[in-house]
Amino acid sequence: MCAADVAGGLVIASYNIHGCVGRDGRRDVARVARVIEQLDAHVIALQEVDLWPTYGAESQGVESHQVDVLSHLVGLQSVAGPTMERGDGHFGNVVLTRLPIRAVRRLDLTFRKREPRVALDVDLDARGTKVRVIATHLGLLPSERRHQVQRILEVVSGDDEGLTVLLGDINEWLVYGRPLRWLHTRFGHCKGKRSYPAWFPLFALDRIWVHPGAALLRFEARATLDSKTASDHLPVRAEVSLSGWRDAARDGETADRQMA
Repeated sequence: MCAADVAGGLVIASYNIHGCVGRDGRRDVARVARVIEQLDAHVIALQEVDLWPTYGAESQGVESHQVDVLSHLVGLQSVAGPTMERGDGHFGNVVLTRLPIRAVRRLDLTFRKREPRVALDVDLDARGTKVRVIATHLGLLPSERRHQVQRILEVVSGDDEGLTVLLGDINEWLVYGRPLRWLHTRFGHCKGKRSYPAWFPLFALDRIWVHPGAALLRFEARATLDSKTASDHLPVRAEVSLSGWRDAARDGETADRQMA
């Protein structure tokens, strides 16, 4: 799949890689890279990535620079969004993409004194169609997630240009929780697929929403031999129609004219 190969639609994925530590306790960046390659996606949001060492910290080898190694192994551009600094380096979210990058914004979602959280807000170009990708990893407390979802919805409010994709580890265990209801209202309902824990999935923590909703063709959790062992989450994958977005936009324009 090449950078311009979007005529048949976009493939978008999200994957919490758990610092590349698998079920067997091994930190294996190459194994995670294989999972990413098998997704064959134009855009992939990663969570729990070791980004780069803290200045002056002792090097722990190339695997401590996971964002650079993964980007190199899978041949994709990377955009990093650090969320916190630990003793040995920075940790956070990454967007990997084969599409041209037009703009990058970082949205602070930190709630009170909880663990820092950030959303990467990236504009991509899919053959002239703007694709806005918001990649995040939400908090563990219900009140925290409610705050974070409200903040995201404020940011996307009124933006109907092109496609908007929200994806990541949403950490919402409650099927009828308010954060999911709010997101379904804005983006359209996306049926959850169980993705955690990877070896025996019980919970649909990892999600992908697309606006307009008519553009979302298929959504799945990808269970393979590698993905069941490479992390504690399975990756999720969505197929998105560019023509579906254009059809929805035309329908909206027609409705506006009829109401005028």
